[in-house]
Amino acid sequence: MQYSTLLFDLDDTLYESGNGLWDTIRNRMSKYMEVRLHIPVETIPTLREYYFKTYGTTLRGLQIHYGVDADDYLKFVHDIPLGEYLHEDRELRKLLNSLPQSKYVFTNADANHASRVLQVLGVESCMNGIIDVKALDFSCKPEIEAYEKALQIAHVDHPDRCVYFDDIPANLEPAKKLGVFTVLVGNSKHPSIAHRSIKRLLDLSDEFPELW
Repeated sequence: MQYSTLLFDLDDTLYESGNGLWDTIRNRMSKYMEVRLHIPVETIPTLREYYFKTYGTTLRGLQIHYGVDADDYLKFVHDIPLGEYLHEDRELRKLLNSLPQSKYVFTNADANHASRVLQVLGVESCMNGIIDVKALDFSCKPEIEAYEKALQIAHVDHPDRCVYFDDIPANLEPAKKLGVFTVLVGNSKHPSIAHRSIKRLLDLSDEFPELW
């Protein structure tokens, strides 16, 4: 199979997990719920878990139940000094530049956060575009509509020629149903959900040489 398009999740996929960034983002989500919406602190973890499982993101749940302004939420949540968690990744840039396919970031975050992450990693020029929650009209992974819109934005006419990389197994299932080739990154849980599983993107040349 000759693949034409690659879609990459952003957080904990383009960079390896464990650096503390996603934990900080989660804490900012909880802080927003506390200071902006005055939700009791002790109920926030359970509520966030419910929103994530039910709607795919905390933002989606807060929009539905609290009518929050998405721009205000996203600005607050992503107000983080990224340089404390991420650094330029020359190996990743070399890898991405070597791949002949069109490449897009496909994220439940907004384009501003995605662009900042790509800039710090030094790989912004490697991408053909960012497909963010706003471009998806606030549908989000794992809603099937988000994947259908993402494929349209990325000009994917044949899903079986597209590869999608994500660290969350549940986010790979809808893509797989649409015929997209799926790769689970850095997550050892439920590897059978994806067509292939790799520890990190830098292992692609060894684990998925067909891309070249």
